[in-house]
Amino acid sequence: MRYTSLFSIFLVILLGGCSKDKFGTTPTLKIKSVNTTELRSGESLVFTLTFTDAEGDISNSLYAEKIVPYCANSSFSQNYPVPQFPSTKNERGDLTVTFTYNSSDPSYSNISPQCQMNDTAVFRFAITDKANHTSDTISSAPIVLIYQ
Repeated sequence: MRYTSLFSIFLVILLGGCSKDKFGTTPTLKIKSVNTTELRSGESLVFTLTFTDAEGDISNSLYAEKIVPYCANSSFSQNYPVPQFPSTKNERGDLTVTFTYNSSDPSYSNISPQCQMNDTAVFRFAITDKANHTSDTISSAPIVLIYQ
């Protein structure tokens, strides 16, 4: 009897701990990687974000925000279009978001410090699908932009 009870408890724990990936109506977003935590003039900051979406209609917009608590002039927020791509139900994929520091390339957002000192910034992201479901907002670890 004792072994049957122990086996039953073990089986319940084992089955309860095993769960399949669940895709919900609302998209999810996670930071998969960031190439650096310290940025100098002329360098790029590259975030790789992972998303999931049950309907596969993620092609709307990506919200990006840079928050610099001690220099409001350096903060910004903007919506970026998500490129069109073939999608399927239970969609999973990666997005790459690139910012540059003091670059003249107009295809990237410039994130130069604006207050004549180093910026310690946090980047936040959220994604919206075609049905206007928005993911939770995710935040990066602090990124230091070295003033030059």
